[in-house]
Amino acid sequence: MLRLMIVLTHVVGCVDEKAAFKAEFEELRAILNADLGKLYDLPNHAKAYLDRCMSYNVPHGKLTRGLAVPRCYASFMPNQELTPDQSKLARQLGWCVEWLQACFLVADDIMDGSITRRGQPCFFRLPEIGLKAVNDSLILQSQIYRVLWHVLRTHESYLGVIELFQEVTYTTEVGQLLDLTSQPAPGEVKLEAFDSETLHRIYRYKTAYYSFYLSVAIGMRLAGVTKPEHYDTAREICLAIGEYFQAQDDFLDCFGDPEVIGKVGTDIEENKCTWLVVQALQSPKFGADERAVLERCYGRNDPELVAEVKQLYEKLEIRARFSEYETESYGNISAMIENASKTMPTGAFTFLLQKVYKRSK
Repeated sequence: MLRLMIVLTHVVGCVDEKAAFKAEFEELRAILNADLGKLYDLPNHAKAYLDRCMSYNVPHGKLTRGLAVPRCYASFMPNQELTPDQSKLARQLGWCVEWLQACFLVADDIMDGSITRRGQPCFFRLPEIGLKAVNDSLILQSQIYRVLWHVLRTHESYLGVIELFQEVTYTTEVGQLLDLTSQPAPGEVKLEAFDSETLHRIYRYKTAYYSFYLSVAIGMRLAGVTKPEHYDTAREICLAIGEYFQAQDDFLDCFGDPEVIGKVGTDIEENKCTWLVVQALQSPKFGADERAVLERCYGRNDPELVAEVKQLYEKLEIRARFSEYETESYGNISAMIENASKTMPTGAFTFLLQKVYKRSK
């Protein structure tokens, strides 16, 4: 009975936390709409367009990145509870991370020619939007700094947080470049380009920094953490979580249910360097026949050829290998967190790892 009460308390706490976080979006949305009115002489249709851009793209994800900021802030202040003002500020900065995610996704969907995102058509797929979404992604990125100016400019961490967003944004853009150029030319498949070193480099720069390290580092900045070695440790653990997370993403892109993950996977058609294709190439069962299938089918926008690649993955038992990888990753990251707990608070890392472990979307 006691254990049940503890679980129920945790669930209720999580629901309340998420509800408070979601409520903060509406306040920031109002701030940015008022900001536009003060700064620019915009006609009503332009104001409505920008408001729709925010509401369509920002608040509909799992919100893990944003929710992690108040959790991380609190975990680095273990001897005191956050005040209401501190909690509010942390939620606001959490939304800045979600704004950055939205900016990246709008641009990424255009570059990948994606169909759906978060259970709805990609923004650029809407007939009235099209390639205007390129500019919209830039606006979403700029809105981060307007929010920071409004809510953080008198805080001692203001400059550090701005530099953090700039650094992580640049790192992610470099990672996106690596992802887009992992093959030498459109329509050309060079299997030798798919190796572990290339894959992990993409994972680190494209995903891990903004999806995990950013939220943790913001919490550390707010908490006044100054020791460089603590940031180094946080980065090391977050990159490990990020690599595991992106491998999950690759797996779900191929084998996940579009109704659950909220998008139609297209990595095979797009000739992407993914965990699955690298594992296939490294499989002891991979021979000349299997190579011929990949060379003929990979990177082709043909449902029958995509199905052949998936059948090859099944033949090579990639599902089973992923299950092993997931268990190994969880054990390795848990050990890293345990080791770090000797010198610094680690609640933030445990929270993030539990959020992504064995996720289905």
